[in-house]
Order: sequence, then C-alpha cells, then structure tokens
Amino acid sequence: MISKATYNQILLKKKKKERNTVVYCRNLPITRNYPFFFQNKDLFVLTYGALVAQLCKDYEKDEDVNQYLDKMGYGIGTRLVEDFLARSCVGRCHSYSEITDIIAQVAFKMYLGITPSVTCNNSSRNEFSLILDKNPLVEFVEELPAGRSSLCYCNLLCGIIRGALEMVHLTADVTFLQDRLKGDSVTEIGIKFLKKQEEKKYRRKK
Repeated sequence: MISKATYNQILLKKKKKERNTVVYCRNLPITRNYPFFFQNKDLFVLTYGALVAQLCKDYEKDEDVNQYLDKMGYGIGTRLVEDFLARSCVGRCHSYSEITDIIAQVAFKMYLGITPSVTCNNSSRNEFSLILDKNPLVEFVEELPAGRSSLCYCNLLCGIIRGALEMVHLTADVTFLQDRLKGDSVTEIGIKFLKKQEEKKYRRKK
C-alpha cells in the first residue's frame, strides 16, 4: 500500500503528462496545449497531414473541409496570440504594414521556422500578401488528393491569422490567393484588413 504523499506525487506527474498529450476529437488529432504543439514543428506537420486526411474521409465537399480547417485554425489563433505576445515582446504597431511584417518576420519564424516575404497590394495599404517560398505543412505532400481540386490544404493557417488578429481587435479577411499544390508558381496568403484602426489607440504617448 502506497503512502498518501507518494500517491499525490503520482497524481501530479499524471496531470503534467496529460497537459501535453495529443487528444482526439472526432478522430482528429488536436492538442490541449497549442503553443507546445507549434514548438514541435515535425509533430505538427505529421499530425496535420493526418488531420486533413481524416477530414477528407468525413466530408465529401472540399468547401466543408476548408471551412472546418479555418474554424479550427481560428480557435488556435485566439489562444496562440497570448503565447506569442508574451514570448516575442513586440511593441505597439502603428500601421497595417507593421502588423503584417510582425506576422511574417516574427510569428511565422517563431512557430514554423520560415519568414515569408511581404507585399502591399493596394494604395489604401490595407491589403497585403505573404509569399511563402517554403511551406512546412506541405513538406511531405506532393499533390492534392484525387478529386479534391478545390481543397485548400493549409487553410488552418488562414484561420490562425484571422483568430489572432481578432484578439487584438483587428478584423481581417485571410485567404489563400495562390497555392503550389494547385500548380501555382508560389504559395500566397492574402490579408485584407477590414476594420479601420482607431488613431487614438495607436497614437504615441507624448
């Protein structure tokens, strides 16, 4: 028979282990600890492939798969932003271009190990593109599954960006504009900021 102190130690170790284990929701691998998930990039890439494969079995229409990935990414983004702000220590942004640069140069680098290039797509400077020369999520993917030409394989990323931006009071439309898995020359994520920033919130303090 074990002592009460020993039992409490075993229980504590079990709880710590459970916090970082991968759990399954509707046979889809999801982690309880989102930042931990992204810190293990190889695990994330392999698990994501299994996720998309399972969704393709569950849903006949590509639009439904795309919507599920976006919704799941949105949930991750709303939780991930707290970890990002704590680890990156970025300052206050004063323009959409600054925000987009931080997404590309800090967030993508921190969680996926890549740094997309940024381009501005309009004179109003509220539409930007992230150009991914390398996409870790498709590292082991050569082409889309047969009969899935409308599948947006990496739509999770769009949801993550959208969810994270919303948590800092910025509304944006985030979509894939080009995809190498669909025969395009590059992979391009478009970010269109929909809500005008309030100048008084972003004005420097004198």
